[in-house]
Amino acid sequence: MRQWTAAVLLVCGGMMGAGGTMAAQTAKAADADFRTLAAKYFEEAYFKYQPTQGTMDGLHKYDAQLEDFSRAGIDAETAALHKFADEFDAVPMAPLNQPTQGDLQMVRNQIASRLLTLETIRPWQKDPDHYSSDLTNSAFVLMERKFAPANERLRSLIAREKLMPADLQAARVNLSNPAQISTEIALEQLPGIIGFFEHDVPSAFTDATDPSLKAEFKRTNAAVIAALVSYQHWLKADLLPRSHGDFRLGADTFAKKLKYDEMVDTPLDKLVEIAYADMHKNQAEFERIAKEVDPSKTPKEVLAELATIHPAPDHLLQSFQDTFNGLIGFIQQKHIITIPSDVRPTLEETPPFMRATTQASMDPPGPFETHSKTAYFNVTLPERTWSAEHIAEHMSAFNVGTIVSTSVHEAYPGHYVQFLWVNNAALSQVRKIINANTNVEGWAHYCEQMMLEEGYGQPGTGAKDAREAKLIRLGQLQDALLRDARFVVSIKLHTGQMSFDDAAKFFVTDGYQSPSVGLVETKRGTSDPTYLYYTLGKLEIMKLRADVEKKEGKDFSLQKFHDDFMRQGGAPIKIVRRAFLGDNSPTL
Repeated sequence: MRQWTAAVLLVCGGMMGAGGTMAAQTAKAADADFRTLAAKYFEEAYFKYQPTQGTMDGLHKYDAQLEDFSRAGIDAETAALHKFADEFDAVPMAPLNQPTQGDLQMVRNQIASRLLTLETIRPWQKDPDHYSSDLTNSAFVLMERKFAPANERLRSLIAREKLMPADLQAARVNLSNPAQISTEIALEQLPGIIGFFEHDVPSAFTDATDPSLKAEFKRTNAAVIAALVSYQHWLKADLLPRSHGDFRLGADTFAKKLKYDEMVDTPLDKLVEIAYADMHKNQAEFERIAKEVDPSKTPKEVLAELATIHPAPDHLLQSFQDTFNGLIGFIQQKHIITIPSDVRPTLEETPPFMRATTQASMDPPGPFETHSKTAYFNVTLPERTWSAEHIAEHMSAFNVGTIVSTSVHEAYPGHYVQFLWVNNAALSQVRKIINANTNVEGWAHYCEQMMLEEGYGQPGTGAKDAREAKLIRLGQLQDALLRDARFVVSIKLHTGQMSFDDAAKFFVTDGYQSPSVGLVETKRGTSDPTYLYYTLGKLEIMKLRADVEKKEGKDFSLQKFHDDFMRQGGAPIKIVRRAFLGDNSPTL
């Protein structure tokens, strides 16, 4: 058990010095003790067992290490987490200053969430894709950013690849009665994963110059490919026929995950009511605007027309660049939020090894990255070999509405601006590492709606005329309805109120998505159960803003609210709310 300073214990016992001096000294000592323990936790129980996350965060001493998926590795991580859970439970909350109290809650919740995953959800036992996709990501993070010379990164990749076959062998020992859909998803992913190691990984290191390293990489990469092919065969021939389990979390586990990850403890039935209310509001608004666009067409016919209004493929990157220019000017003119840096993300075509899985993405460096500081906004362009139909389908995702909502969500003032704040604000180690999705994805989704409500996307500010302004709004609403559908499906699917097939149909009928999107989204929901966090977080932020505006009245400033929100890092909204309002009032 950790020994806390005498000053901390004295205050806990009620002994205070005159004039608050002792209290201030005590808070400082208590904060210092907590920071020391938190640093020890991240070193000994977090990055040690999740070294790929260390690479992603910019801590490159972990680059040559790999997750240990053996049962012994899982048991070791579980024991380490329990040890630190006891130590953090023993930390007295009262002496800490308010931000550090929030940090303590975030660490406690992260440990509880990870233990819930390892001991109850057990993806290592139930999700075959957990192994093959995680190993792929461990290679990918060494490829995507040139934080070190190619030879050095290749050396780290070789070290990781040497350990990959053993992890795939551990999968055969650990996996027991997964759900059929879970094994099918893994099998669906594996051809692309094998192709990734066959083609994309070597192509990412063509500038490596050390002959011995290149020869060794050829051997380790071939061994990984062989292990993946063998794993694929084993899944199909052995595991799939005996995959009769259930991917659903159940109400109790779902509620616990939501509480630990997002600090949301609203009853699930109440959350479903909230989700339907937002969905019905967005559906009504969609239908109203669609009738204004063309009264002779149904709303979904108008939506089909919207899919055809996009730039030519060779003008797509410039369209995003022009949108960035307009967004930045609007944000500054309307005092939406402070943009901490004039440096923009580098707009580029998605690298070859990412094109199969993403249409557009923001790739900022980790919070501790010191060598590769450029943030990349990647856009996937059509391939020259594609058919006209394939190109049209691909470009429909970049229609006039989606270009705006994607630019807002990923860049201004969404993820990229939040990244700039994380890098420039004096955030604690805890808040640089731990994020709540209701904050990060909730913020980006909130921005999509907020920017249009503040006037962006009108003629002269993102739209050439009134009709295009309405189409931009429809694109934003379709994205909102997708997130509303996730909100409903996530709860109903994992509590047994909705079947897989019903969920896929729901995305089409109520979420205004295509059947192919509905299927993909439902598959995602089986393994990303709380992907309700987009709309959930947006609604929490909107309520917080309304309550702060009510409290401040005529003194309320939207820019100050947004800036102050950024200063909280990616903390759960309950903690952000406490910083703004000083209470524990409901977030919804």
